[in-house]
Amino acid sequence: QVQLVESGGGLVQAGGSLRLSCADSRNIGIFKSMGWYRQAPGKQRELVARISSGGSTSYADSVKGRFTISRDNAKNTVYLQMSSLKPEDTAVYYCNAEAYIGPNYWGQGTQVTVSS
Repeated sequence: QVQLVESGGGLVQAGGSLRLSCADSRNIGIFKSMGWYRQAPGKQRELVARISSGGSTSYADSVKGRFTISRDNAKNTVYLQMSSLKPEDTAVYYCNAEAYIGPNYWGQGTQVTVSS
């Protein structure tokens, strides 16, 4: 059973930094990619960043240059380093595991709040 557990969210002032972690009980190398999504109140869930099994990364335009996604396969963990945070980054952040076949998996989410 895949179980993604996010941590690292919290309250931070604008301009600050946070690092989110997503740990899986199994080998994350079995997934096609791992990603971070976010959902702000009243808005649709959106892709923030994704990293493939080969290490290729992609980012939403709104976070390019500020956020960095990385993975540590030995620890079965994916990270999202967030810097220069803005109030508009406030959202619940979700970890996602994209399977080669079958459904994707989601974590329970972690709240990130950026105060102005």
